[in-house]
Amino acid sequence: MFETFKGKIAFSGVTVLCIGLALLILTFASAYGFLSEGLQILSTQDLAQTFGATLAPLIATSIRVMYLGVMGWIGSLITIRGVTIIANTPKTEAGEAPQPQELQQKPQAPLKNAKDKLEKEAKPEAKKAEPELVVIPLEEMEQQNSKAPK
Repeated sequence: MFETFKGKIAFSGVTVLCIGLALLILTFASAYGFLSEGLQILSTQDLAQTFGATLAPLIATSIRVMYLGVMGWIGSLITIRGVTIIANTPKTEAGEAPQPQELQQKPQAPLKNAKDKLEKEAKPEAKKAEPELVVIPLEEMEQQNSKAPK
């Protein structure tokens, strides 16, 4: 169906994006249907009876709200994944293989004489120094703490 690897990646990204958007649309439609229902407000003189009568619908409503939240969260994760796949699709043309970085670098001009070679070797390139990591085993720390004057 697809002739290039880029086409396969782009198609899978669009498919994942469409699935995520469909889930989000379904979530919002479900939430709209849930919120457009008629609310019943109970009013009686007995507080215990009112509390008992409203507890069951309150639990059902909280379950539906949690369901909608999880559904929206999963839909947004799938949508983000689809966008990421599409954004990271290789930018190469059809039939063209991506080149490694070593091949893309410009070759350096050859040194003209021995003096230039010595100057280049004398000036080392400034390398970023990485911080050193020192690991002290727990046993040594305990020994040092026990030897320390109190």
